[in-house]
Amino acid sequence: MSEEKKHYQRPLNFKTGKVEMNFGAGGKASAQLIADLFAKNFSNEFLDQGDDGARLPQPKGELVMATDSHVVSPIFFAGGDIGGLSIHGTVNDVAVCGATPLYISCGFILEEGFPLSDLKRIVESMAAAAKEAGVKIVTGDTKVVERGKADGIYINTCGVGVLPEGVRLSGANCRPGDVIAISGDIGDHGVAVMSQRVNLGFETGVVSDSASLNRLTEKLVAEIPSLRCMRDPTRGGLGTTLNEIAKQSSVGMVLEEDKIPVKESVEAACEFLGLDPLYVANEGKVIAICAPEEAEKMLQIMRDDPLGKNAQIIGRCIEDENHFVQMETGFGGVRMVDWLTGEQLSLIHISEPTRPY
Repeated sequence: MSEEKKHYQRPLNFKTGKVEMNFGAGGKASAQLIADLFAKNFSNEFLDQGDDGARLPQPKGELVMATDSHVVSPIFFAGGDIGGLSIHGTVNDVAVCGATPLYISCGFILEEGFPLSDLKRIVESMAAAAKEAGVKIVTGDTKVVERGKADGIYINTCGVGVLPEGVRLSGANCRPGDVIAISGDIGDHGVAVMSQRVNLGFETGVVSDSASLNRLTEKLVAEIPSLRCMRDPTRGGLGTTLNEIAKQSSVGMVLEEDKIPVKESVEAACEFLGLDPLYVANEGKVIAICAPEEAEKMLQIMRDDPLGKNAQIIGRCIEDENHFVQMETGFGGVRMVDWLTGEQLSLIHISEPTRPY
């Protein structure tokens, strides 16, 4: 038995064990959880330094930093889980700024009694997502709160990346005439999650689109000089994200309803729930806006990537002092695409299951 193992009272039970309050107390139990779960799965030359912070090499170029907090119910859903989602979301926030993501921190808030088997599964999912995206988890923290003071698990992440020289993407860069594209079908993530919530009363084969987009965004940055802006339309969906960009750039936008890609199963689920797919969350799609002369090239780059096979040009920027986002409908009319107001599911009663812990 190693000197390190001698400090531990008993091995962690990852089959039937539960999170205990002393896992967050900073003593032997905390050290054991860190060593046997987090350090084991996230190991790299920076995390393995074992200090309160990670010493990182200074890259050439400006840094981009993004932070995100992740809460989702259920924590495991078709196509993903809160662990992989936490990595994908932070990688994407850095990537759509035009940067190459490098490092991630992660902080866990765990509820007393949370199953260790679920925590292990989540951590392994995070490790796999980080490896796939080419980023390293370099520092972290764990806290435990009393039973009933949290909903199982919350994860906070912070990502750091480096910008290529001369890259200045921003939601404030768009100009009248610019072309708007989306990398694929919208609404998959939100519908996948909602379909597995208790008492919503429907089933669907839709799986979450949760994925890291940095390989695709790096190609766009490298090959489209007129690229103005990229965004990942997560909470609030496509509609809200485009309103954010229109306001930043002081332009209007006109979308073509027939060009916006939505799976039939997502449309059916949204109709059943009384939702608009334009406002349903995505976790693996990117909006890209560029000058019209490079629009077709941008679209082809998207379609050549596995995560952009169903990419479409969906609209254009126009002069509009009101900064409205409008959509030309399939019936020849025009409708406003306003900001999302409130929670789309606020009128639907969701009965959560009794916790098994």
